[in-house]
Amino acid sequence: MNERDIAVSVLMEITNEKLYNNIALRRTLKRNNGLSSVKKAFITEIVNGTLRNIIYIDYIIDLFSNIKTKKMKPVILNILRISIYQILFMDKTPTGAACNEAVKISKMRGYKGLSGFVNGVLRNIARNSDNFYMPDKNKEPIRYLSIKYSYPEWIIDYWLKNIDYNSVEDMCRINNKSPKVCICVNSLNESYDSVYNTLIKEGVEAKKGNDELSIYISKQSDITNLSSFQSGFYHVIDESSMFAVRKFMPKKGERIADICSAPGGKSFMCAYLMDNSGFISARDIYEHKIKLIEEGAKRLKINIIKAELKSAEKFYKEDEETFDRVLIDAPCSGFGIIRKKPDIKYTKSIEDIYSLAKLQKNIFDSSWKYVKKNGIILYSTCTISKIENEDNTKYFTDNYPVELIEKKQLMPAESGGDGFFLAVFRRKD
Repeated sequence: MNERDIAVSVLMEITNEKLYNNIALRRTLKRNNGLSSVKKAFITEIVNGTLRNIIYIDYIIDLFSNIKTKKMKPVILNILRISIYQILFMDKTPTGAACNEAVKISKMRGYKGLSGFVNGVLRNIARNSDNFYMPDKNKEPIRYLSIKYSYPEWIIDYWLKNIDYNSVEDMCRINNKSPKVCICVNSLNESYDSVYNTLIKEGVEAKKGNDELSIYISKQSDITNLSSFQSGFYHVIDESSMFAVRKFMPKKGERIADICSAPGGKSFMCAYLMDNSGFISARDIYEHKIKLIEEGAKRLKINIIKAELKSAEKFYKEDEETFDRVLIDAPCSGFGIIRKKPDIKYTKSIEDIYSLAKLQKNIFDSSWKYVKKNGIILYSTCTISKIENEDNTKYFTDNYPVELIEKKQLMPAESGGDGFFLAVFRRKD
C-alpha cells in the first residue's frame, strides 16, 4: 500500500466530494488497518498539512505551471498538492523522493502522459523555493495573509474589522500548526501522577498542561488502543474547554444541564469536579451522539450523567427552573478549532455566521428558563467571531433577565489551545 497514493484519495474525497477531513481520514485509515502507526501518522500529516496550506500551495503551482490549477485534472492537482506540501513543509522528506513518488502515482492512476509534467512542475518549484513572489504585505495586507496562511480573504477581512493586524497574523500562523492532543485526567479513578506515569510507561510522549488535570500527549496514532484509555483514566478535551468548565464552577450535589453536550467532554469534567455526586443531563439531537456520551460515561465510570435525546432549541416545560447551572456550548462557525479541522476555512461563509448566530439566540431563548433564579448559565463557542460571541452576549443581557458576570475570548496565541469564547451569566432573581 502506497501511503502517498492513499493521501491523494483522502484529499480527493475532501476537496471534490466535500467530505469532512476527520471523517474521510478516519474511514480510510480504518479501511487500511494493516498500515503501521507510522504510516497512518504520515498520511494524516500530509492530508491535514496540505489542507492547512492549500491556498498557498495552489498559488505556488500557478506561479510555476503553464496549466493553471482551475484547469487541471483533480487527480493531478491533488498529486501536486501533497507533493509540494512535502517539499516545502516536511524537512524529513527528500525532494527527490517526493517527486519520484508523484510520478509513480501519476502512472499508477493512468496518467503516464502527464507524469513528465508533474515531475517538471515539482522540480521547478523545488529549485526556486527561496524565490517565491508574494503580495506586498503593506500594499495588499488582506491578500498577503490570505495566501501566506491559506485563509479565504473574507475571513481575514471579517477578523480585521475587530482585531488588530498582528493578532490576526499570529492567529493564522498558530492555527496552521498541527495540534497536540490534550486529555483531562479522570480524578474519580486515578491520581494525576499515576495517569502521567502510566502514559510514559505506555510509550506515550506526555507533557503536563496548565490545568491541574490536563496532559498533552503525542507520538500516538490512536489513543483508543491504549490500556489507560480503555480503563477510563482520562478523556480527550482541549485545555480551552477545560478553562470554560472551571469558570462554570460545578459543585458537588448540583443539578446541571449540558444542552449541546456531544461528545460529552465538558459533562465528563463536570462529573469529576462534582465528585460523581449530583445529576447531569447531557443532551443532543442525534441518537448516535447520545450513544457516544453513554459509552464515554460508562468507560469513565461516571454514574451521574443521563444522556437525553432533546433539542436545544425546544423548550421543555418540565425542566423549567430545575437546574442549578446550565451549560450552552453552542453550535458555531468553529474558527477556533481550525488546527484540528482545517477544512473549516473553506466550507464556512459569512452567511453561515449569521445563520449560526440566529440559532444560538434560539437556543438561549429556550435554555435560560431551565436555570433556577440566581443560577448560573455558561454560554461558550469554539470560534473567534464577534457576531456569534460579543454581539450575542450583549443580545442576551439586553433581552433576558440575566446579568453578565464574566466574558473571555481565548486566542490560540495566548492559550496555546483552541480559540474559545465564554460568557458567564447569573439569572436575576
